[in-house]
Formats: sequence, C-alpha cells, structure tokens
Amino acid sequence: MKKVYVFFADGFEEIEAFASVDILRRAGLDVCMVSVTDDEIVRGAHQIPMLCDKNIVNCDFYDASLLLLPGGMPGAQTLGECEDLKRALQHAAKRGVTLAAICAAPMVLGQLGLLEGKKATCYPGFEKYLTGANCTGALVEHDGEIITGKGPAAALPFAFALVKHLIGEAKEKELKEAMCYSH
Repeated sequence: MKKVYVFFADGFEEIEAFASVDILRRAGLDVCMVSVTDDEIVRGAHQIPMLCDKNIVNCDFYDASLLLLPGGMPGAQTLGECEDLKRALQHAAKRGVTLAAICAAPMVLGQLGLLEGKKATCYPGFEKYLTGANCTGALVEHDGEIITGKGPAAALPFAFALVKHLIGEAKEKELKEAMCYSH
C-alpha cells in the first residue's frame, strides 16, 4: 500500500488538508498526518483543532509515495521554516517521490528550488516564491512528480489529481462518481 505523509502546522487551511486526507483515504492509501510543531495538536486557520498521527521528529519517510503540504497562513510559512521537513522534501525529490502542495504551500517547494523548470500554480500573490517555475494560474497543475493547487476552491480537484497520479484514472473516476463530483 502506498504511503502518504501530510504535514501540518498551526494556521493550515482546513479544507485543503481535510479534503486531501479524506479523498486519499477513500482511495485506500495509507495517510499519515504529521505535525511539524512541538505538539501533535495543531489548529487550522479557522481555529479547528486537529490531532496528528505523528510528530516529524518521529518519522523518516523512507516509505513515502507522496509528501503533501496543505496551504494556509501562517501554516505554509511554518512548514517552510521546518528544517526536518525541508530535508525530507529534498531527499524525497532526489528519490523521485511525488511532492504536492496547494495554496501558499508551493512556496516551500519553490524556495527549495524543487519547481525549477516545472509548471506550477499557487494562491495569487505567492508566485514570486516559486523560484524557476512556470506559474500558470491553473486550478491544478501536474508536472512530472510535482502536483500543485491554486487555493481552497482547488481542494477537491487537487485531491483527485493526487489519486489519479498515485493509483490511476479508474480509481479517480470511481471516487468522483461515489462522491457525486461532476466537474
């Protein structure tokens, strides 16, 4: 079973994080929610508290198929300041692991140089942080092992794109039908 790690910090955008976790779990993937803070309990941008499965200091990500960064502020900024996460992202990129980020979080990948020469999208105004990327403004952008989403409205299409990439179009279609998603 493919393993997905989703990273959380206080101020994460709830709809982006929860939609991705929900849809990836519906697809049958093993999803681990990881706090990058001192506490496993993190609060979203709209003050929804969440208990993560693990803390980043207790993970090595050797089994990762996907590392996922939800957006939201200051959550995305905090993700970008976490040295353990930055090392994990760089190591994963070298191994060909899929990296995904939505809303403000693609800035973390951009600041690490992981979007160089890639098509990417992000929340309007964060393009300046996507170093070397071809910023498209699309709702969802998929370029090789990099998948990015524009913002909260992209939460479902972004999560379905992750399923399609990791499992295939048939599973994506099955989930869309089961969830009455017709866009």
